[in-house]
Amino acid sequence: MMTFGEALGDRGHKLYRSPSARKLYEKRKGFDLMVVDHMFNEIVYPFLHEISFITVAVPGMDPRQSAVLGNVPNPSYASNLLSTYRLPMTMWQRIMNTFMHIWVPFFWRKWAVVPRIQEEISAQFPDLPPLLDIERNQSLTLMNTHFSITTPVPLLPSQIEVGAMHCRPAKQLPYDLESWLTGAGSAGAIYFSLGSSVNSETMLPEYREAFLQAFRRLPQRVVWKYEGKLDDVSGNVRISSWLPQQDILAHHNVKVFISHGGLLSLQESIFHEKPLLVLPVFGDQPKNGMLVENLNIGRMLVWEELTTDNIVDALTDIINNTK
Repeated sequence: MMTFGEALGDRGHKLYRSPSARKLYEKRKGFDLMVVDHMFNEIVYPFLHEISFITVAVPGMDPRQSAVLGNVPNPSYASNLLSTYRLPMTMWQRIMNTFMHIWVPFFWRKWAVVPRIQEEISAQFPDLPPLLDIERNQSLTLMNTHFSITTPVPLLPSQIEVGAMHCRPAKQLPYDLESWLTGAGSAGAIYFSLGSSVNSETMLPEYREAFLQAFRRLPQRVVWKYEGKLDDVSGNVRISSWLPQQDILAHHNVKVFISHGGLLSLQESIFHEKPLLVLPVFGDQPKNGMLVENLNIGRMLVWEELTTDNIVDALTDIINNTK
């Protein structure tokens, strides 16, 4: 299995030798502005040399990226992207968080990843300044955060929060889906989606069966985004491979959103005022699940402990909680 450094270095090796990429490099100064995702994108930095560019912090406040702009977060209260510590942190958690604030940038920039990419850049673009010098030249970063749902942190004028800008009022649902949700009556409905990056069809059979059994025991109707076919589905469950998520979340009869805890899903759920049952899969999702519990807008379960009983108990608790 390739490490991050090997994988990104290999991609850079192929990219820099591509005739179309070289042509783009030569024409780069003809662009007024370039926008680049800051995650795992160091290989594109040669194309940003001597032009204006901004970065987009898709996962939100990244201490490593913030430090590049000159705003070094205080680890006593600003957690790293993968932290699941509850706030306020204990002394030991603050010590571990400080260690991660030091270790992660060192591992990525000085040891495992950036040096490997720098080798490829230096081989193909020997006159360019160091990769990290190019990175520091960014004019602005757009952060996928919103002050209402994150830890208060000081920001520079060059750090702009744009989280939830994609959220919008509901559009009209297709007639059959509208009828299904409205027909759920006073019991309401549950919306279940693991997002676009997780294929529900790959769910382990025992987890899938736990959900099917749980839904049989609930009075609510369920709309489940599931990429595939399911046998033995109870009559209160509707399966679809694609669903208009925001329009469903805005429906008055939807009582809870079962989610993987992706940041965009979290923002949409809050925007449309729906509580969450979070089942994190990877990345920042455990941290987002912890945030849901900290804000008292839902609960989090872990896959390894998933059973029919705790699914039913969690959903019942969320639906009946009037706070």
